[in-house]
Amino acid sequence: MMLDPEQAQADLALLQLGKRLRADGYRFTCVTPATHARNNARDSARQASNLRDVFGWSRPFAPSLLSADELQALQHAQVLEQRGELLASKVRWSSLDDLLLVHSAYPTHASDAVFFGPDSYRFAQVIHDHLQRCPDRVEHAVDIGCGSGVGALLIARAAPHAQVSALDINPLALRYTAINAALAGISNVSVEPSDLLYGVTGTFDLIVANPPYMLDHNARTYRHGGGALGAELSLRIVEQARERLSMRGTLLLYTGVAIVEGRDALLEAVRLRLAGPQFSWVYQEIDPDVFGEQLDEPGYEHVERIAAVALTVTRNG
Repeated sequence: MMLDPEQAQADLALLQLGKRLRADGYRFTCVTPATHARNNARDSARQASNLRDVFGWSRPFAPSLLSADELQALQHAQVLEQRGELLASKVRWSSLDDLLLVHSAYPTHASDAVFFGPDSYRFAQVIHDHLQRCPDRVEHAVDIGCGSGVGALLIARAAPHAQVSALDINPLALRYTAINAALAGISNVSVEPSDLLYGVTGTFDLIVANPPYMLDHNARTYRHGGGALGAELSLRIVEQARERLSMRGTLLLYTGVAIVEGRDALLEAVRLRLAGPQFSWVYQEIDPDVFGEQLDEPGYEHVERIAAVALTVTRNG
């Protein structure tokens, strides 16, 4: 992916900031938006008092809180904004084991926001469990809708010989993935713009995806799954991936599904699309109740709960 010189300089500044935070021992576990809002609503949280407040909790801060180098890095990266007499960072940095990942600041209202949160941790666990169970060599892998690059980075680090593609329609996601890969010292990840798999050719030994699965009336890219209740994008991934898996290749799809009167419509649709002997698959409910606050939104009047699920599909040899 080619960047103009100004963007390249901004991304380099962001990378240098990430290196500095990592060297200083910075860590932050990213929470759900609802939990984030509750923490930031406390009287003691109105203004940042440390680096975790600035780069994790997205709280406004006095310029004197950061070093001159850190402020300069934020300015050069073009991710510093004024809030009255205070400043705020437009990015967050979150930890996943020993990885440090840049993504969009809270709240993620922008249409091109790059999301990271509890779903990312569960997605990472699904990938880790698969790689532990299936140590076969992965030569070609792809992370569809890579966001901050979690899936691509985990695969590339576990299989340093593999060619791993990180795909997204959001240019900012591709930039952040490239920064996160450089910060982790991972060189076998390529970032490429693509709507699902339309922009790439060939077959893959491993396809992973953590698509948005909400019904979002603003149709924000990182959040809107399409269809009546957010499942359309997940089904499109299943349909495309089944045509692009190599023999014994595997799709790992981590997503969510709105449960209506005990019925899992995504599971029913998957059964139809994967019928026959060509594929073996396992569908698991990872968490029965996530993002409960979404049930208050229009369109969810008949939804009992939103479940996090993992689908593993293998093309039979």
